[in-house]
Amino acid sequence: MTKYFFDTEVRGYELDSYGHVNNAVYISYTEQARWKILKDAGLLESFLNKDLLLVVTETNIRYMRELKLFDRIKVETTINLEAPYVVFSHNVLNESTGFKSAKAIVKTLLIDKEKIPQDIPDKLLSIIN
Repeated sequence: MTKYFFDTEVRGYELDSYGHVNNAVYISYTEQARWKILKDAGLLESFLNKDLLLVVTETNIRYMRELKLFDRIKVETTINLEAPYVVFSHNVLNESTGFKSAKAIVKTLLIDKEKIPQDIPDKLLSIIN
C-alpha cells in the first residue's frame, strides 16, 4: 500500500481560544496533502488543462489529540478507489509527541466544468492502492 506524506508545522493563526488547533484547520491540512499528491504525480496540471476538478463530496474526521503551536505535523495518506469515488484516508500525526492527532476519510469525485462525473484517468488509477 503506497503512502504519501505531507509535512507542516502549526502556525499561530490556526489556534483557537483554547490554545490548540481549531478543528476546521485539520481539514485544511488534509486538503493541502491531497493538492501535493496531485501536483507531485503530475495530475494537477493535467486536470486544469482538461477543465477537470477532483471535488470533495464527503469528509469524516475523528479528532484524537490536540495540536499546539509549532508542533511538527506529518499527514500520512493512502488512496483507494470506491468507484466512482476516489477515497483519501489521512492520518494527522504529531511528530513532536509521536501521537496521532486525527484521522480523516475524504471521498472525492472527478467532474468536468459542467459538473458531470468523469471516468478516472489511468494516470490517477496508477497512484491508487
